[in-house]
Amino acid sequence: MISNESLKIIPLGGLGEIGKNMTVIEYGNDIIVIDAGLKFPEEQLPGVDLVLPDYSYLRENRDKLRAIILTHGHEDHVGCLPFLLRDLNVPLYGTRLTIGLAKGKLAEYLPLDELELNEIDPRFDLEIGPFKLEFMRVCHSIPDGVALAIHTPVGVIVHSGDFKFDQTPVDGVTTDFSKFASVGDRGVLALLSDSTNSEDEGFTRTERSVGTVLNQIVAQARRRVIAASFASHIHRIQQIMEVAHGNGRRVAITGLSMIRNISIASELGYLRIPEKLLVPVEKIDDYPEDQILILSTGSQGEPLSALARIASHDHKKVNLRRGDTVIISATPVPGNEKSVSKTIDQLFRGGAEVYYESIAEVHVSGHGAREELKLMINLVRPKYFIPIHGEYRHLIHHAMLAADTGVEKDKILIAGNGDIIEFSQDKAAIVGRIDSGAIFVDGLGVGDVGDVVIRDRQRLSQHGMIIVVATVDGSTGKLLTGPDIISRGFVGIPDSAQILEEAKRKAEEALLICEREAITDWMLLKSHVKDSLSKFLFAKTMKRPMIIPVIMEV
Repeated sequence: MISNESLKIIPLGGLGEIGKNMTVIEYGNDIIVIDAGLKFPEEQLPGVDLVLPDYSYLRENRDKLRAIILTHGHEDHVGCLPFLLRDLNVPLYGTRLTIGLAKGKLAEYLPLDELELNEIDPRFDLEIGPFKLEFMRVCHSIPDGVALAIHTPVGVIVHSGDFKFDQTPVDGVTTDFSKFASVGDRGVLALLSDSTNSEDEGFTRTERSVGTVLNQIVAQARRRVIAASFASHIHRIQQIMEVAHGNGRRVAITGLSMIRNISIASELGYLRIPEKLLVPVEKIDDYPEDQILILSTGSQGEPLSALARIASHDHKKVNLRRGDTVIISATPVPGNEKSVSKTIDQLFRGGAEVYYESIAEVHVSGHGAREELKLMINLVRPKYFIPIHGEYRHLIHHAMLAADTGVEKDKILIAGNGDIIEFSQDKAAIVGRIDSGAIFVDGLGVGDVGDVVIRDRQRLSQHGMIIVVATVDGSTGKLLTGPDIISRGFVGIPDSAQILEEAKRKAEEALLICEREAITDWMLLKSHVKDSLSKFLFAKTMKRPMIIPVIMEV
């Protein structure tokens, strides 16, 4: 039985997957939420633009919702905000850069003056209802990331955020070892820790190592350089700009999100741009090719991104040229591997020299590897351990690491999205589930596309569609004209013309049977035609096209 006065942790996203991170912390009549992210659709979600966590639990408990706390400014942690804040006007808290990036995104969707956006200083605690929040700075692939120590009436919960223990970070701000240790000394009930790199041995390389490799590539490039990275990877952007400046190149920026984030980070002082380094992308032809570096979005192969358009010769201002050097300074997010490979192939076909992670060390992860994950556990020394932020195998590997460090196996909880993890003073357990899943964003529609629509799209993409058009007498069911067969996405198989002709006869037979039995109900007529054709087409082709009978009555 679930108690109202116990502490509950409910992950709404980010467990068993990479992306859409969102975690509910609930005590009594108060809820805070850590992060509100999204993920990008995989191939099995045709037509879907974005995937959000299902936050219906928050809508149902809006009276309890006190705040959303952001750990950092990446899309998989803040990307859901424009949609969530349409439904729930709740105070938002984050560090200066995180709030700055969130504002840039939210301004496209909502009036900022109607939102409560609060900057926090990690040096100071924050009290929200029964929760006292203590912040610890962490290194990641974006500045201003924090972990949280959430002091509750039941105990302290530490949420690691995304982290690595980089000893030589680009901005000089290291992970706050002493504060983690201090929290651990005072006693931690549970640690929720980033599992992304739990399969990777050792330590993750320092971000500075990428700058060294980038410098070597740019120094030897004889013509233009095009560098693609995540638009939110401020540390990487900083290093690319420094490398360009050091090699006598001007930088032109293309891609709306890249332009926006660089502007925000620069205004807030998180990005240092050498004077006169930037030139408008329209002016790149005014400079010798060996004096230009183009900084672009599209490291994930997104079809409409700047790099994809450059690769397909569809960019309005940048045409790919033979001899260009292209650097893809990122790793593909799960589900984007094929898109990235396609972009790389197009770049090679266009005569570019392409550097990417599998052939050059042009990227390093922002997440800690196994030794860093163990170090986090040993600093915090939690009673309970909950691996988060990773696919299921990542959670399992992280759980095994926790056991190796001495966490008792019965105090390691491997949860999934929607699980209710309940804590009391003397025990913790998964006590139930809430409805969880995903909300699909399709164009202007949010949540309009459900599983049925996705299955229909998958079926259409795999098997095609058959439309049967016929006219019947509305009072007798007599077949007057047709049936005619229209196929889409079903042609190309051997003897397709003959099969479609036979399909026409099968549809006619089904309608004539209905006529003899005086069946006039529109739905029954459609059902007979659909069933007859479905069995026939599967027997002939082993395919199950979508069959749409269009029966007109006169």
